[in-house]
Amino acid sequence: MLSNHLQNGIETAKLAWSRLPNTEEGETDALGIAKKSDVNSVESLDYEVIENYAYWEEQAQRGKLYVGYYVVVKWFFALLIGVGTGLAAVFINISVENFAGWKFALTFAIIQKSYVAGFMVYILINLALVLSSVCIITQFAPAAAGSGIPEIKGYLNGVDTHGILLFRTLIGKIFGSIGSVGGGLALGKEGPLVHTGACIASLLGQGGSTKYHVSSRWLQVFKSDRDRRDLVTCGCAAGVAAAFRAPVGGVLFALEEVTSWWRSPLMWRVFFTSAIVAVVVRTAMGWCKSGKCGHFGSGGFIIWDTSDGQDDYYFRELLPMAVIGVIGGLLGALFNQLTFYIAGWRRNYLHKKGNRVKIYEACLVSVITSLISFGLPLLRKCSACPESDSDGGIECPRPPGMYGNYVNFYCSKDKEYNDLATLFFNTQDDAIRNLFSAKTIHEFSAQSLLTYLVMFYSLAVVTFGTAVPAGQFVPGIMIGSTYGRLVGMSVVNFYAKLNIEEGTYALLGAASFLGGSMRMTVSLCVIMVEITNNLKLLVPIMLVLLISKAVGDAFNEGLYEEQARLRNIPLLESRPKYQMRKMTAKEACGRGVVSFPRVVKVADVVSILQSNKHNGFPVIDHTRNGETLVIGLMLRSHLLVLLQSKADFQHSPLPSDSRGSRFIRHSLNEFVKPASSKGISIDDVHLSSDDLEMYIDLAPFLNPSPYIVPEDMSLTKVYNLFRQLGLRHIFVVPRPSRVIGLITRKDLLIEENVDSATLELQSTSVRAQHRNRSLAISNEEAERPLLNGLLVHHTSE
Repeated sequence: MLSNHLQNGIETAKLAWSRLPNTEEGETDALGIAKKSDVNSVESLDYEVIENYAYWEEQAQRGKLYVGYYVVVKWFFALLIGVGTGLAAVFINISVENFAGWKFALTFAIIQKSYVAGFMVYILINLALVLSSVCIITQFAPAAAGSGIPEIKGYLNGVDTHGILLFRTLIGKIFGSIGSVGGGLALGKEGPLVHTGACIASLLGQGGSTKYHVSSRWLQVFKSDRDRRDLVTCGCAAGVAAAFRAPVGGVLFALEEVTSWWRSPLMWRVFFTSAIVAVVVRTAMGWCKSGKCGHFGSGGFIIWDTSDGQDDYYFRELLPMAVIGVIGGLLGALFNQLTFYIAGWRRNYLHKKGNRVKIYEACLVSVITSLISFGLPLLRKCSACPESDSDGGIECPRPPGMYGNYVNFYCSKDKEYNDLATLFFNTQDDAIRNLFSAKTIHEFSAQSLLTYLVMFYSLAVVTFGTAVPAGQFVPGIMIGSTYGRLVGMSVVNFYAKLNIEEGTYALLGAASFLGGSMRMTVSLCVIMVEITNNLKLLVPIMLVLLISKAVGDAFNEGLYEEQARLRNIPLLESRPKYQMRKMTAKEACGRGVVSFPRVVKVADVVSILQSNKHNGFPVIDHTRNGETLVIGLMLRSHLLVLLQSKADFQHSPLPSDSRGSRFIRHSLNEFVKPASSKGISIDDVHLSSDDLEMYIDLAPFLNPSPYIVPEDMSLTKVYNLFRQLGLRHIFVVPRPSRVIGLITRKDLLIEENVDSATLELQSTSVRAQHRNRSLAISNEEAERPLLNGLLVHHTSE
């Protein structure tokens, strides 16, 4: 009966949601993988500047005032991204801590009378939170499932997965994270915070959400994918800075892990955004210390101060530290492989059965997690509290319902504690704080740590890939700190006379597992130092990270690369494959090139766009002596804009006069694809039979200067050029017959009196400075009549 009412409620909410104006399309499954074919699930982004006539018209109209406004808005957006991401992180953490606090307080209050009743209440609360999360994802925001980092990494690499930056994805990510993390699943909220920051940055970049009529025209300044890429980069750094209170780590995370293209002005803005996040988070925590945030208190944000722990390390400890690095590399690589296989099975078999199966699966995982976290401590005998230390400030046992060390759970005596419940019956943040704690030697037994390691590792593998927002930072820290503390116990017993803390090895274990799984080094090292406030352990952390990454790389790729491959996101990694050294551009390029003449019939354009999915088409013309000449590149999205507007149709099949005023009909904004949708489709274009008989002159709208490589260039060089410039297309042409000039370093030097803001605004400023010289050369070339006409027309304006 209850299930019927619940199902009816879900169907009603789904129907109401579907009736909203649907301009933000892009449905994906619970893993964030598009339901449609792989061809339509992702699309490359146009990071190249399209220097067509509309572009030059806009550049000519921009004065110094607009240039200043453009730069100021960039910094203002960086400020807004930092404030927005910081507030979102505060909201998520306060909500999670309060839900978890209410859950544990109620459970502890009930188990004083009946453990069975407390057990049932604990399971039901967790189940309700997880059910709310999975319903939000499956019914409203499918793209919000998972961590979102592989998709954001693909976006910054030049691949747009539809739906990942929508407003509904942002809402689903925030509230879904609260339910999944508050429900006690073996996952974290740090990866979703990175995705949340990216969504906030993207929505600000497009001036808000047009679907929900929350937008501002004066904020709609950034129309190109290049500018949106910079904003999303700021959002990623802000997410890490908010999750770990590690602003420098956030900058390095964006630089090392997610971006494929970087420059100094972007570094400044990313650093500024992370600093703003740190200020917002610290201000919120200061406000919460007065007790206004309920169970949040001063916790919630992941920071584990170990500065009062081990003062220094000894040379004899380097060997066990290296062993931790090897263990982290092995367990991290195994984790990547297991999650890859299980997520692939989910995608190919389980999740194809519909949303109901995804809901059942998440609920089943929730029940199993609750059974283990509540049931296993019941099987563990309690231990006597150590002798009280007035200087240590550690109370044993903790009062019922309080987090921290020495939790009294199912103990017959007052001065006893349950070490397994100290890990299981706590929030993950508090459990990590217990493992990192100093001056608590022999708090955990080896049997309890080994039990917790096996069970939590298994839960993390199974939970990863369910239809809820899921991060892997905190589970990785939990797993690593557990086996790190095990190694620390052995080292303490072996070197009994040295001042060694078990918590130090827990910290190194956490770093080793993250390094072995995610394969990050510099950013992860800085993050671990920032969240522990312990610079003295910098060198050991560097050591275990280097070893764990080297060991993990011997088996497979990093976690995010593996998941991107599973989602069919074609990432271009930093290094080309070795086989590319023996291949040329001609061997790799596609042979079925579809091209357009300069003046093309509308019916031919429609036929070609319907018959293939190419997004770029070479445009050819003929010289005066009849030779074929490639004059530029025409994008599919631009062709669709021309077909839909019909303003540039002409009756004559001859090239139009480029000096006329008829071309001032389209602004650059009309050719920009909306960030929140797929843009115009050929099915959206409606033409009459008379329209199909018309012609279009493509000259004013094409990109006359696409990137070109000779056919015998090595594929390695083509790969590096493609990735570093963020290109979408490269022309492969026969080797040129002659050279008209040679550019050296001195030709690219900019005069000192050029405004730096102008250089930031116009990425093609070098070409603009030499335009007069190029014009003089091009006027002498009879073989380039089209480019001559375009350039002459531009200078005459």
